[in-house]
Amino acid sequence: MKKLFISTLLLAGSTSYLNANQGVEIADGWKTQGDVRLGYVHYEFKNPPTPTSTGRKDSRGIYLAPKVSILTPKYKNFSVKATVAGVTDFGINDPAYETRNFAFDGTENKSFAIAQELFLSYSDQSHSFTIGRQELVTPLVEADDYYILANSYDAINYTNSSVNNFSFHLGYFYQMSGVWDSGANGTEFHSMSDSSFVAKEDKENADDTGIMYGAVEYKDENHKLKLWEYYISDLYNIFLADYKFSNKTQTLTYNASLQFVNYKEVGELASHDFTNIDYSIFSAKLDTSLENGIYADIAATKYTDGEGQGVTLGAWGGFPSYTYGFTHSYFIMGSLRDANIYKFQIGYDLQKVGLDNFRIEYRCNYYALNPNYSKSATDEAQELMRINGIKISYADNNGIYFNGMYEYRRLDKEENGFALRLIGGYRF
Repeated sequence: MKKLFISTLLLAGSTSYLNANQGVEIADGWKTQGDVRLGYVHYEFKNPPTPTSTGRKDSRGIYLAPKVSILTPKYKNFSVKATVAGVTDFGINDPAYETRNFAFDGTENKSFAIAQELFLSYSDQSHSFTIGRQELVTPLVEADDYYILANSYDAINYTNSSVNNFSFHLGYFYQMSGVWDSGANGTEFHSMSDSSFVAKEDKENADDTGIMYGAVEYKDENHKLKLWEYYISDLYNIFLADYKFSNKTQTLTYNASLQFVNYKEVGELASHDFTNIDYSIFSAKLDTSLENGIYADIAATKYTDGEGQGVTLGAWGGFPSYTYGFTHSYFIMGSLRDANIYKFQIGYDLQKVGLDNFRIEYRCNYYALNPNYSKSATDEAQELMRINGIKISYADNNGIYFNGMYEYRRLDKEENGFALRLIGGYRF
């Protein structure tokens, strides 16, 4: 694996300048693509790591995450893609400050390489089918490719778009890797049940089960409707409904959205009390953009008074709520049970002032918590949390990209803290 990883990187370095961001043709339709990502993360909880410190500890580190792919030519609509990826810190980070960075395995804290993708795909005008190891996006199980390294899944998925305005989805996830979103060792592949965040006993009772899903989506000029169902035998079932209405005038484009998500325990998990899951999320959002480069959105989310948010939100890469912050997992408090969340965001496309490909955003998230459920590390009741953040992003057609984010958090009964993420790279 290590030899393959190094040789593929050398190939990328020798050819990537030929056709940036489009992949590089090697010969007779064979191509290579890649992404060399460098990131610095700093999460400040005002709790330096010491032999006696508990709870979330201050964390920081710098990481390099190269990713290189080989793509075969298409033959009768079939093609194959293979990707090797890895993460390293060159040994320069202090392991004591890596407990919340989610770049390495939390116990091993060492560099790794992984076979990120190896799949066969077929596509024509009406059908798309993929089988094998892959990065992919669905509403509640997805790659999350805005951290150090994306999630990857051993999966089968099929999409049929032969009916006008409709698409139909069927699929199965067997196992995954992903340091941020896996409840197992994310630098290796584990079953979807082992990668969940339920209790150890529930993972064992689920016996390496996977996720079956089915969905129907409708889309026309003004309307978009998604209905997705995920069933994880002996763990829980998830249903998502999402509707968006879009329209525009000469100077204004706007989208109004409504969303409902339900999590419900099933099978063996429902028969025991190790983990309890039974709640819903209601969300609404309005986002707007003007011709002058200004865009803004407001959103509100209501969590019902049921259990399970801490073991379901964020599992397998899914964050459906319209109101999450830029690094939502990092700032999760004691509990979102029976909570209300509000978000306001405004941004500006700096191309309007001569800075092509730059955007700047400000976001405020307000969490109205239920003090009966949300508790601090010292078991004190929490009623609110506020997050204020600024994000600067850049992406050009040559493959260069950058995202810089700073967020400041105020949370009842805990020290104020901040998050800083600087992640950029080059795609070819």
